[in-house]
Amino acid sequence: QVQLVESGGGSVQAGGSLRVSCAASGRTFSILAMGWFRQAPGKEREFVARISWSGSITYHADSVKGRFTISRDNAKNTVYLQMNSLKPEDTAVYYCAADLAQGGAVRDTGSYDYWGQGTQVTVSS
Repeated sequence: QVQLVESGGGSVQAGGSLRVSCAASGRTFSILAMGWFRQAPGKEREFVARISWSGSITYHADSVKGRFTISRDNAKNTVYLQMNSLKPEDTAVYYCAADLAQGGAVRDTGSYDYWGQGTQVTVSS
């Protein structure tokens, strides 16, 4: 079992910044990669970013590239999503997820085995 706990969401004006965190515990040695997804009201959950557990490989969705950065702290088993130049369309519940198996599509929710409870990010215009 892997437990994931997000924190750091909140409200910010457009153009501002937020950092959300995801602390992993349990069988963390089995994690291959971590991802961030988001879900806005009435929309499907969408991929935001992914990082290998070693931290050496990252992916970012085109919609956030250049504004968001995924990173991790090995010592703390924590993954971060630094969000800059936020836009109202970034408003969503942000979820972190753990991928324990190779071969799945990095942007596919079905490739991830464990999910956090989510943290709300609200960007006002």
